[in-house]
Amino acid sequence: MSDQDNPPTPPDEEQSEQEEAYAGALSKELADLAAPDLTYQPTDPKQYHPAIGLIACGGITAHHLTAYRAAGYNVVALCDLIIERAIDRRDTYYPDADVYVDYRDLLHRDDIEVVDIATHPRERVPLIEDALLAGKHVLSQKPFVLDLDTGERFCELALRQGVKLAVNQNGRWAPHVAYMRQAIAAGLLGDMITADLSVHWDHSWVVDTPFNDIHDLVLYDFAIHWFDMLTCYFGAAEPQRVYAATGYAAGQVPTPPLLAHVMVDYPSAQATMSFNANTKVGHHDRTTLIGTAATACSSGPGLQEQTVEIFTPEGVIRPSLQGRWFDDGFHGTMGELLCAIEEDRTPSHNAVDNLRSLALAFAAIASSHDGEPKQPGDVRRLPGFEG
Repeated sequence: MSDQDNPPTPPDEEQSEQEEAYAGALSKELADLAAPDLTYQPTDPKQYHPAIGLIACGGITAHHLTAYRAAGYNVVALCDLIIERAIDRRDTYYPDADVYVDYRDLLHRDDIEVVDIATHPRERVPLIEDALLAGKHVLSQKPFVLDLDTGERFCELALRQGVKLAVNQNGRWAPHVAYMRQAIAAGLLGDMITADLSVHWDHSWVVDTPFNDIHDLVLYDFAIHWFDMLTCYFGAAEPQRVYAATGYAAGQVPTPPLLAHVMVDYPSAQATMSFNANTKVGHHDRTTLIGTAATACSSGPGLQEQTVEIFTPEGVIRPSLQGRWFDDGFHGTMGELLCAIEEDRTPSHNAVDNLRSLALAFAAIASSHDGEPKQPGDVRRLPGFEG
């Protein structure tokens, strides 16, 4: 038979056949699979109910104390340089708690075993050190420190003192994040190949606040949650290179650049992140995690409302998730620390692990400053920080 009897398919027809096959595959209805029972919600200690002290009573601590009160945690002392703020927090959440202006008075109390330190990073350095030296277990607000050397010193000090040091990376306990990281830990996705994270929201509330003076606001103070998510999703895999860039959005009012994107290379995987903090309408958050065995997606109009789907060869898993990032995330961070103390183990949000997330953030920020890719760990402090 000659070629004329069986002519080759014209390129246009071949492409059309491929597109039809692809469309047919997409149109196939995937079977709904039962969602595996993964422990994604905050957990509480069984018998350990220590006295807790809160140092600093700024705006975010309303979420701390709302979560702690709902969980039944025993907050006995509140401290703030502005005594009226401590009194307001006491009267609203823990009427029987004592209030202090000097944090050292709180640390001198023998009954207090756990301290939640919620100041800004620069002011937090002596407080963490003094709390560890006083033999207290510490939950540090995020971002943990402004330089990796200080963070490593605190980790070593906590080890010598025999106490736990954890970081309030509350995003780990956002229901959609918690479920997906537990799915990865359970092996449902296989080996990670790519992670694509995009966030579109309005951050203009920072105008007329101290946050407006932070040039790298998006990549440092905000995106530390997403750098930390990468640390969770990729586990022991060490990032090899980070490239990032920032920009100013048309019509933005805040001083810091509100646009940013990041690319991270792993030995056999890649991650991308994009941020638009000047999204006036149509806020949206989406995560796509692709592994060798399955793909996990979460999406929604914001961080509080997310739907998770896990696509497998057998069908799709659609868990019905309970809870919200705020305030369950704050319940999760303190609950995990208390459980770790009770069980005498390292908390999953320990400071050593969090330094890996900070190393990613510092490398990305440095890259956005000079346009060159960076290796995480080489940039030892927050670029622009003089301390």
